[in-house]
Amino acid sequence: MGLSSSLNAGVTGLAVNATKLATISDNIANSETFGYKRSTTEFTNLVLEQGTGTYTAGGVRVATFKNVAQQGALISTNNSTDLSIAGRGMLPVTPITGLNSTAGDRPLQLTTTGSFSPDENGFLRTLSGLFLLGWPANADGSVTVPGRDSPAGLEPVNITRNRFTAAPTSKIDLGVNLPASETLAGASGTSFNLPVEYFDTLGRSQTLTIEFTPQVPATGASNTWTATIFDHAADPTVPIASFDVTFDDAAVTGGSIATVTAGAGASYDPVTGLVGIAVASGPIDISIGTAGSGGPLTQLSSSFSPISVLKDGAPIGSLSGVEIDEQGFLEAIFDNGFRRTIYQIPVADVPNLNGLTSQSNQTFEISQSSGDVFFWDAGTGPVGTTLGFSLSESTTDIAQELTDLIQTQRAYSSNAKIIQTVDEMLQETTNLKR
Repeated sequence: MGLSSSLNAGVTGLAVNATKLATISDNIANSETFGYKRSTTEFTNLVLEQGTGTYTAGGVRVATFKNVAQQGALISTNNSTDLSIAGRGMLPVTPITGLNSTAGDRPLQLTTTGSFSPDENGFLRTLSGLFLLGWPANADGSVTVPGRDSPAGLEPVNITRNRFTAAPTSKIDLGVNLPASETLAGASGTSFNLPVEYFDTLGRSQTLTIEFTPQVPATGASNTWTATIFDHAADPTVPIASFDVTFDDAAVTGGSIATVTAGAGASYDPVTGLVGIAVASGPIDISIGTAGSGGPLTQLSSSFSPISVLKDGAPIGSLSGVEIDEQGFLEAIFDNGFRRTIYQIPVADVPNLNGLTSQSNQTFEISQSSGDVFFWDAGTGPVGTTLGFSLSESTTDIAQELTDLIQTQRAYSSNAKIIQTVDEMLQETTNLKR
């Protein structure tokens, strides 16, 4: 038993060191592969029958795995859709076979980094054919998450569906100062006109004209103005709404709104300070402020001054690029300066990252050893943030691999020497019969 078990032990030694040499070769070959995770080899001994005065060599067994949990160094690039994770977690992707599959049948793969770019159909993919998955955003930029323990709600990211955009104006901040002297007895009563641009539902530029008319009393000061609103998208001579504003002249709250009385076509919310009107393309809220708030609409002893008239919305714009923020929100950037969230890219995590099954193109699949997947918002829970303009380098350490290569070569030679020695001893045994 001794000689034969020694021979078997030497053979297993050759086999396991050949396996380790294969992992070292893979690691060195992929030392410049972005997202590559170093393969690790572990040896364990095998114990067979032992007794007093006897020993049977069991040899050695080998186990290999990818050290997926190890983080690669991040490098900067000039591509906004070069994505990586700063910390724990992985990006959800699917191969080309999952592009036209239904959500339930789409293969899910995970990767730590990827250089994505739009293909001829606008899908973000890598050169190796991995398509980025994300949750689509609603028209208002919000994201409805259908479930975090399943990839069923994820779909391939397509940016051409958002090639053009137009955001209608829904709110105007009316930062204007009205001259207090115009509401004194004997004033001229001259109106002041303020044109305000807004965007309709088709992205066209339209104009509102707000006419501020002071109410001139017989004596004293009224501190009251009537605002009449005209929409040039309809009949510019017919007002669409009006409201009266009376300003406070107390010591502390002087110049701020005291009361607002909504006229025809208008409504006023004293809590939010918004005047609601309806233009030709839909409703718009005009922010004038609440009682005693000091703005944005004021009446002070100064000239008529449109200090800060702001609006939301944007005209028609063409897509010029996409970027991802640290929370995983993929934003479309348009040439009119408008930005809109089109997808949220979640960060996938499993209880045992090293239990994932390794696939080609630096991807991994869920296995029984890894545990079930859970999709986090980037930067929450145990997962890191998403980074654009960056890629994760290979976790291979060339110096360490070359050192292991020398050790493996020596170990292989030593096991070969065992086989040679056993062969010589068996030959001596055979010679005893001669």
